[in-house]
Amino acid sequence: MRPYKVLVVDDSAFMRKIISDLIENDPDFRVTATAANGREAVDKVNELQPDLVTMDVEMPEMNGLEALKVIMANHPLPVIMLSGINEEGMRETIMALESGAFDFIRKPSITNSQDIIAVGLSLIEQMKGAMLAREQREARNASLRAPEILLPDPARPVNTGKPAVPELPVRKPGLPKKTAEAPVKPPVDKPKQPVQDAGTKLPDTSKSGISTTRKLPKTPAAPLNPSASERLKNRKQPDTVQPMPDIKAVPEPPSVSRPEPPASVGERKAGTKGLRKLVAVGCSTGGPRALKTFLENIPADFPAPIVIVQHMPPNFTKSLAQRLNTFSPLEVAEAEHGMILRQGAAYIAPGGYHLKVVPAAGGQYAIELTTEEARNGHRPSVDTLYESLLPLTDLERHAVIMTGMGSDGARMMKALHDSGVTSTFAENEETCVVYGMPRSAVELQCVKYVLPLQEIAPRLVQAVK
Repeated sequence: MRPYKVLVVDDSAFMRKIISDLIENDPDFRVTATAANGREAVDKVNELQPDLVTMDVEMPEMNGLEALKVIMANHPLPVIMLSGINEEGMRETIMALESGAFDFIRKPSITNSQDIIAVGLSLIEQMKGAMLAREQREARNASLRAPEILLPDPARPVNTGKPAVPELPVRKPGLPKKTAEAPVKPPVDKPKQPVQDAGTKLPDTSKSGISTTRKLPKTPAAPLNPSASERLKNRKQPDTVQPMPDIKAVPEPPSVSRPEPPASVGERKAGTKGLRKLVAVGCSTGGPRALKTFLENIPADFPAPIVIVQHMPPNFTKSLAQRLNTFSPLEVAEAEHGMILRQGAAYIAPGGYHLKVVPAAGGQYAIELTTEEARNGHRPSVDTLYESLLPLTDLERHAVIMTGMGSDGARMMKALHDSGVTSTFAENEETCVVYGMPRSAVELQCVKYVLPLQEIAPRLVQAVK
């Protein structure tokens, strides 16, 4: 097999050299060209037709986000973004994922050889995942192209060697379906009968369950608006844990014991006491775009909190939550240790921490963050979130798994399914960026609804309400 052709795009010549060397450590890939800005990248994609592009986010002339949009419009192919950890870089990285980038990695520290090696391994893993996903998609599309079958022409007589017999009119067993252009009239000697629909009654797709009266207009502030997290807090918590940039250096939360709710009932926000329903969502590669589509279609009066695990490094999850908060009718924020779950809100697990749901006093439920070992190679892990729901039998629980590499979440979705969870959803292969995590769950026969991405939220709304 020939090596895959890669275009490396970065405004730093030194970084182009580092990334190129990391890529060519794997014999499956060969760097065929480099570019110093987005405009050069667009020209070289048109000229060289590479299999894959690594794209710096922040560049002069045309930045990575602008170049990505042009490439995806003219020559769609897998693009992996390279992002710094500054606020602007993280914000534009999230926007790039929404615009069709396959995934992203953070730029390595050029003074830390171990960090360069770790970033290189992550980059190669993502590149192989991108190529595998492309090949699977091409194979699926090829299988859908059924060969043309030539049927006999009824107007052409078949030569049987026998004398031709004039064709007599034959009464057909059925009548053509009524149409507006050629209505079928009943016989004059019989009373007119209404036409009955003998088929299965279809659901009314004109109502998706999305409220149009409860949604309040959001302030058109910059996407990185930190007020979302503040609106979700039930009280000020000086010991709230914030994720750190380096996963290995993430401190243990101040307390991993099950948090108590606020002391005053009068201070609680509406929708917290006596929680009865909960939705848990897991996703990975392609997740930011999938979450945008999903959360845009959940109404503000949704009667359950939504807890989300998206595989992503520290700090990027906060940018993701703030970005999604600008699109969703729900209040979306990065989860914090001790938060009391409430209806009409969505909580994204911070990078570097496992998220669990635990009971609290008064029929409430709270978020617990831990720094236990990575699970399935991830922290946060979907399996850890789902496993925390197993003992919460007083809750009506719904589990959703969407696009992503690997199998994180599948095993514990199976355990939830077998224990009698209310419903389980998986994104189907046609709309997944990578059909890995959902495929694993489907193969374990624990998914009740396998749906294209755009149909998951409306069906979930029906199931929960």
